[in-house]
Amino acid sequence: MTAEHERSFEELRTQLREAAATFADGPDALESILLGIVDDVDRAVREPLEIFPVCHHSPASALAMARRLRAKQPKVVYLELCEDMAPLLAELRNCRLPVAVQAFATETDGFPAEWAPLSVVAPVTEASAEYQAISYALDTPGVELVLVDRSSDHVYQWDARAEQPDDAADAASPGSESPPAEEEAALHGDAVGVGIGDLRPRFAELEEHLLRHGKVRHWSEWWHQYVELPLGEGDHDTYRQVMLLIGSLFRHLAPGDPHRVRVDEDRERHMWTRMREHLAATGTDPADGLYVCGAFHAASRVAEFGVSGSDTFTIAPRTATKWQHGLIPSSHAAIEAQFGLAAGSVSIAATLWAKNIRRTRVEPFRLAGQAGGKKPKARKAVAAPVPAPPAEPSDKLSGFLRRPPVLDRLDEAELLGWCVDIVRAARRNGYIASTADAIAVFETSILLAGMRDRARPTPYDFQDAAVTCIEKDTVPGRRDVRRLVEIMMGGDRIGQVGYESLPPLARDVHDRLAALDLRLEQRGVQRALLDLASRPELERCSDVLWMLRRLMPPGAARPIMGERSLGERSIQESWDLALGTHQRALIELGYEGVSIEQVLEQRLRRAAYAPQATAASVLEAVEDATLYLRSSRLADELGTRALEVLAAERTVDGAPEVLRRVRRLLAYYRTGEPVLPPWIESFVKTGYAHYCTLLPMSFTDDDATVRQVAAMLGFLFSMESLALSLGCDRTQLQLALAQSHPQEPSRTALLWAAQVQLGQLSRDELRSRCDALLGNPLVVPAYPRYLSGLVHALEPVPGLTDFVVEAVSQAFGRLPDPVLLPWLPTLVTALRAGGADLAPLLIREAGRTFPGRLDALDTWIPPWRVRPEAPSSGRPDAGRGCTLLADHPGTCDAVAVLLGCEGTWESPGGGLRGGVALAGRHPDTALALEALLSG
Repeated sequence: MTAEHERSFEELRTQLREAAATFADGPDALESILLGIVDDVDRAVREPLEIFPVCHHSPASALAMARRLRAKQPKVVYLELCEDMAPLLAELRNCRLPVAVQAFATETDGFPAEWAPLSVVAPVTEASAEYQAISYALDTPGVELVLVDRSSDHVYQWDARAEQPDDAADAASPGSESPPAEEEAALHGDAVGVGIGDLRPRFAELEEHLLRHGKVRHWSEWWHQYVELPLGEGDHDTYRQVMLLIGSLFRHLAPGDPHRVRVDEDRERHMWTRMREHLAATGTDPADGLYVCGAFHAASRVAEFGVSGSDTFTIAPRTATKWQHGLIPSSHAAIEAQFGLAAGSVSIAATLWAKNIRRTRVEPFRLAGQAGGKKPKARKAVAAPVPAPPAEPSDKLSGFLRRPPVLDRLDEAELLGWCVDIVRAARRNGYIASTADAIAVFETSILLAGMRDRARPTPYDFQDAAVTCIEKDTVPGRRDVRRLVEIMMGGDRIGQVGYESLPPLARDVHDRLAALDLRLEQRGVQRALLDLASRPELERCSDVLWMLRRLMPPGAARPIMGERSLGERSIQESWDLALGTHQRALIELGYEGVSIEQVLEQRLRRAAYAPQATAASVLEAVEDATLYLRSSRLADELGTRALEVLAAERTVDGAPEVLRRVRRLLAYYRTGEPVLPPWIESFVKTGYAHYCTLLPMSFTDDDATVRQVAAMLGFLFSMESLALSLGCDRTQLQLALAQSHPQEPSRTALLWAAQVQLGQLSRDELRSRCDALLGNPLVVPAYPRYLSGLVHALEPVPGLTDFVVEAVSQAFGRLPDPVLLPWLPTLVTALRAGGADLAPLLIREAGRTFPGRLDALDTWIPPWRVRPEAPSSGRPDAGRGCTLLADHPGTCDAVAVLLGCEGTWESPGGGLRGGVALAGRHPDTALALEALLSG
């Protein structure tokens, strides 16, 4: 190294050494920090492979990048971006920016299962240095683009989940202003964001000091005022050295977080190792390359730094996790949320980028065929410049740091335009704004800028002035003035992934829904009308929409009219579709399979074979397989799995859901199939024995609710006929009830109802028990709990509906108010929790029991208070008995032989004199029939 090299930054070192001695009362830590910063800058500018430091989504970095690429025309561009994302960059030309390059993994192999799904995104905007580098490299013949940062797999390998992740911690730095939690801000989901050049103080006191003395509110405003605007006018060397200075300063003052420091240094070792490997493999001259990285990493001090650095770093192999890659739509709000930027800062940066292009007349690079903008003019091929010896680095920092800030003169025309536009927007959104408000905003903007030591109001000054002058006590519409200013400055631009860059599944969905004649790629809600009766070909579109509703977030495909249930199909359907708004969710479906049928089948299998799967959840998967896929093969497989899960369950938590779904599936198979599938027969048989076994314990188990026990009895009683035909024994149920000894009143009432259903208890005995409870003053306070048990008993024993109406009526008539009134909310809650099945039964039965008119209520006598006496028959032939059967005994003899009964006929003068006892005790039907026939 020559003496001239040594003297490049010697003047700056001398000045900083003197400043350290003055401000720190002696050469101590401050001197080492300041001189270390200069050493970092000197080291980086002397590197044979040119290092280009950037800040992510910075218009100044993008402008400097465009200038440098046109001036140098490098043959190799090394870019700080995950190396496994390289194949996707060519697809950016089919998209409207901003978009994000995504690496996604649904299943983990080598990472904890609770981390799934894994997602890494790298957002790209047009006003970014990385986009300029990508566009130059992809559209310039003979130029190679090499991504050198760690892979997406290494992002999670180096992540300490107990601590804050490296990139996520960058986004959550102190002092950030989180944007509003809107739909556009959630486009990246919970993915880990990686970007080129995250440049922000990691020392909270330093950031607070800069914000306070800069008279700004947040870091984005400080960066815009004190870095973006000054560097927009600087040359290449000045820009480069200032960015290196900032990166080194933040690096020296960063807290010593061991994990974060280790990850930063490992990333730098990884990038330099990859670059040296590429240079050695291709024989590229380092002078023909350009290394684009964040300013923080450009000021690196690791031993592997430089083309002649150490080769001791070993890159760990990737895990066996299968990563899928694609492009997803992004937005300014999503980028701000990902990296902890102030709301509207990315939109303001995009506006500043457009202004810089017009002012400097620099021609930016843009991918050929890029969607969402004007086509670039054809450029003549420019021959690569003849390689020249690299110029000796000169000290540009001394002059830049000593030069006073250039005061930008006030652009009155621009500020007046802003004031007129914001008043117009405010009036459209319900604010009472006038020309006077525009003048007030204009003057207040100049006043605020003067108070903050700047001659020209920035967009942030204008935003504060607009809020001060226009915002009232309440917001009349959906948007406040601050949001209106953000929209006026460029708005929240939302990107879109083009059809050609979509995964096969997403393209298949668009192709299958083409018959709807809708522009599904557009954002917003669109109405689709399907007349399946007149256009049967739309039934395939209907199938796709119902599967999308099952797989995608709510709102992507929402049915307005029409229903799909087992055994039913709609003849007309109406849908609200927002596939363009939920494009990210559709793209991520494409990572799981090549068709929505395949993805749905995989998810159903995953849900059925999950460790936490229950019989109810597996039955739901069976129902979905039948409903959406119409696959008997898959339904049989999942049904067999439901049988295994049911047999292994030791609780009755899912009994209500199991009962509901089994009833529905049985009704479907009985009406739509010639025979029942073998799995459902086995399920009923196993379920009958399973619930009989658990029934005695459930009656006394405090963890089992009354509704769950009632659902068990409902399964046993409603499936009893099928279970007995399959070989089950009713003795199992009788023994289970005999072994049940509940202590809680509601479960006791439930047991009584089950005994009535089995014939072990008559209605008269049940009625007498209820009367005894009402007559016992000690038991009256607990009587409502007995009634709750009877209400739940309608699930297994719907034939007791009239008795439950009688019991509730008796309770209303005889219970004292201190007992009755506190129970009423419990009754309403029980009916609501019991679902829509129990309340209609009671209401329908009450409608038959009680009079329909108010005036009839005074003379109405409840039917349970009427006890008809058996009338003596005055007919002369009453003693003859049933002569018809005696005269024609053949039918009864055949039935007796079939049932295996033996017996003889009595003589007409013997036991038939009493006639038919049932008709004698209940003569109302016979008398009504006699009156009808005689009339």
